[in-house]
Amino acid sequence: MLRFFRVIAPAVLLAVTLAAVFWGLAIGGAADERTLLDPGDIVRYGLPLSRTLVNVSIAGLIGSVVMAVWALATDRDEYRIAMDLAAASAAVLTVASAATIIFTYIDVSNLAFSPDASFGAGLAQFVTEIELGQLWLWELLLGASVTVLAFAIRGRRSTLIVLIGALLTTLPLAQQGHAAGASGHSQAVNSLLVHLVGAAVWLGGLVTLVFLAKAVSRDRLALLVSRYSTLALLAFIGVAASGIVSAWLRIGSFEDLFGTGYGQLVVIKALALIVLGAFGAVQRQLLIPRIATGERGGWIFAWLVTAELAVMGIASGIAGALGRTATPVPQESAQDLVGSTPAEFLTGDPLPPELTFSSYFTEWKFDLAWGLVCFFGIAFYLAGVIRLARRGDRWHVGRTIAWLIGMLMLFYTSNGPFNAYEQYLFSVHMLGHMMYMMLIPLILVLGAPITLALRATAKRTDGSWGGREWIMWMVQTPWSKFITHPVIAAVIFVGGLWVFYFTPIFRWAMSEHLGHQWMIIHFLISGYLFSLTMIGIDPIPKRYPHPFRLVILFATMASHAFFGVTVMTGDALLLADWFGAMGRDWGADPLADQKTGGGITWGIGELPTLALALVVAVQWARSDTKEQKRKDRAADRSGEAELKAYNEMLAKQAERDAKVGPRR
Repeated sequence: MLRFFRVIAPAVLLAVTLAAVFWGLAIGGAADERTLLDPGDIVRYGLPLSRTLVNVSIAGLIGSVVMAVWALATDRDEYRIAMDLAAASAAVLTVASAATIIFTYIDVSNLAFSPDASFGAGLAQFVTEIELGQLWLWELLLGASVTVLAFAIRGRRSTLIVLIGALLTTLPLAQQGHAAGASGHSQAVNSLLVHLVGAAVWLGGLVTLVFLAKAVSRDRLALLVSRYSTLALLAFIGVAASGIVSAWLRIGSFEDLFGTGYGQLVVIKALALIVLGAFGAVQRQLLIPRIATGERGGWIFAWLVTAELAVMGIASGIAGALGRTATPVPQESAQDLVGSTPAEFLTGDPLPPELTFSSYFTEWKFDLAWGLVCFFGIAFYLAGVIRLARRGDRWHVGRTIAWLIGMLMLFYTSNGPFNAYEQYLFSVHMLGHMMYMMLIPLILVLGAPITLALRATAKRTDGSWGGREWIMWMVQTPWSKFITHPVIAAVIFVGGLWVFYFTPIFRWAMSEHLGHQWMIIHFLISGYLFSLTMIGIDPIPKRYPHPFRLVILFATMASHAFFGVTVMTGDALLLADWFGAMGRDWGADPLADQKTGGGITWGIGELPTLALALVVAVQWARSDTKEQKRKDRAADRSGEAELKAYNEMLAKQAERDAKVGPRR
C-alpha cells in the first residue's frame, strides 16, 4: 500500500478539492452567469480554481518547510524530500499566481484575453497601479523567489530563510481578503492571516508525511507523526478561532448563516473542520502507537491519512468557492461610501464614543492574532512549569505570576481600549506605546521564559532541532551578542522613538495594517531586549557589570525624558491630516491631546525605567553579598589560607626592613 500511497493520497486531495470548488460555486451562486459584464465560463470557473491551487500550493510550501525546520534531520533523506516538495510547491504557486493575475484582470476589466499590445498594456497597468493587481504581483514574485531559495538552500539554519519567504506568501492573500478601509479590516486581515498559516501547516505537514512514509522506518514515521500531531493541534486551534471571527465579520447575523449561499458554505466548512478535529484525536490516541508496533500499522496510517486528506480537500475547495461568493455583509471601503464620516474615511471604522474613565473597562476592539499570542504564551509557559513539577524540579512561583500578568496586560493592551482609541487620540496611542515598550516587556522579562524553556524542553538526539536546540543557537549567534549589548539595546530602545515619530514610518504605522503590526512588534522586541540586558536572568552571550548598566539606564532616562518634553512643548501637530482630521466633537483638541501624550511619555514613561534602575541596584547589592559569602566559604574550607599567607608575607617584609635599617 505504501508504494502507491504517495500517488493515491495527493490524487485524492486534488480530485476532492476540485470537486468541492465546483460544488461550492453552485451553492454560493458564484458560477451563475452574470446579467451585466459577464466574463464567461472560463473565467467564472478558472479564477476560483486557480486561487484554490494557490492556497493548496502555499500549504505544501509552508507545511513542508515547517516540518524540515522542526521535525526532520538534515543528514537524512527525509529533509531532502521535504525541501524538494517545498520547491515543487513554490513552483506551482508561481504558475498559479500568474494564471490568477490574468483571470482577475479579465474579470475586473471585462476584456477578452488577447495577445495584442493593448491587452498587455492594460495588464501591466493593473499589476502596477491597482492595489489588487499589485498584491497578486507580489504573490507571483514571492512564489518565484521562494522557488529559487528552496532549490538552492539545503542547510539547517539557512532553511529559516526559506521559511520566512514561505510565510510571506500569505501576506498578499490576507491583505486582499478584506477590503482596505472597510469596517473591521484590521481584525479581518489578522484573522485571515492566522487562518492561512494554520491551514497551511495542517494540510502541508500531512502531505509531507505522505511523501516521507516510504523513505523512513516505521519507528521513525511514528516519531514524525507525533511531532506533526503537535503542530496540527496548534493549527486546529488557530484555524477554528480565525474561522469563527472571519465568518462573523462577513455574515453578521445568525439568519444569514443558513439563509445565504455564503453562510451555507461556511457551515459545510465548519463541519469539515469538526471531522478533521476528530481525525486529529484518532491520530494522537490510536494511530501513533500502532504505526510502530501494529502489524498493519502502515496500512492503517495510509488509509486514515488518505481519508483525512479527502476531508481537507473538501475544506480547501469550499474555501476557494467562498472567495468568489458574495458576502451578506458588504465588503466596501469607507472611501467609496456616500456619507461616511471623516473617522470612517481615514480608519474604516466608526468613531468610538467619548473616552471616559469607564471606557477603559467597557470599550474593546478584539484582535485574534494577538489574542492567540497571549493564549499560547500562557499555555506553553504553564506547560513548562507543569513538566518541571512532574519531574520534581522547582520553578519560582513569582516568575510564573510575572509572566501571567505580563501576558494579560498584553492582551488588554492589544484588544482593549488602547486598541479601540489609539487611532483617534495621540495620548491613548502614546499610553499604549508605553505599555508595549516599557511596562509589558519589563514584567515578561521577570518571568524568565528562555530559562524555563531550556529546562523544560527535552534535548533531541536524532539529528533534528526542536525548541531547545533552536533557542541555544539563537542565544549564541553573533547577532545575539550584538543586540544584547546594553549600549546597542539602549540605542534601539530610545533611538527608535525619534526615528519612528519623526519620519514617515509613523504615518505608515497609523494608516496601514501591516505598519501597525510592525509597530507593536518593534515596541515589544526593543523593550524586551533593553529589559533583558538590564535585569534579565535568561542566558545571553555576555552579562555586563551592574555599574555599567546603571550608567546606561540613567542616560536612557535622560534621553527618553528629552523626547517627551520635545513632544509636549512642540507647537506643530504630528500627522495633522490624521489626528487633526478625525472630526471628533469630544475630548481635547488634537494639539492639546498631543501635549498630553508628550507628558505621558515624560512622566509615566519614566516610572518603568526607574523601576529597572532599582532592580539593577538590588541585584548589584545581592551580587556583592553573594560574592562575599563565597569568599567566606572558601576561607572556611581552606582555614583562611590566603589571609595567613598574606600575613606571613607582611611579616617577612618587616624582617627584611629591620635588617636593612641598622646598616643605614
